[in-house]
Amino acid sequence: QVQVVESGGGLVQAGGSLRVSCAVSGSAFSLNDMGWYRQAPGKARELVASITSSGSTNYADSVKGRFTISRDHAKNAVYLQMNSLKSEDTAVYYCAAQAYGSRWSDEFWGQGTQVTVSS
Repeated sequence: QVQVVESGGGLVQAGGSLRVSCAVSGSAFSLNDMGWYRQAPGKARELVASITSSGSTNYADSVKGRFTISRDHAKNAVYLQMNSLKSEDTAVYYCAAQAYGSRWSDEFWGQGTQVTVSS
C-alpha cells in the first residue's frame, strides 16, 4: 500500500510565499509522474503543476512564473514553492503520485492541505 501525505499549508498574506510538501511512503514501489492539484470552493479540481521522473515540469498558466515544483527522489517527495500568492490561489492543495510495482500501477492521492491567501 502506498500513502501520500501533504504538509505545509496555512494562512499567508497576498504577495507572500508558502511551500507545501508531499511525502510518499510504502513498500516495493517506484514513482513516475507526481503533481499538485487544487480545488477551490465551488470549483472543479485543477492541475497546478506536475513533474516527471526525469524532472520535466508542467504548470497551469495561472501559476507560471510564481510557482515551482520540485522533487527529491531519495525521499520520495515532491514540493511546491508558491511565491507572489494571490487570493485566487486559495484552495485545498492535493498531491498525486503515479506509483508502480512489479505487477501493478496506480495513482495515489493525499488528503489535501489548505492554503488560504488573505487580501
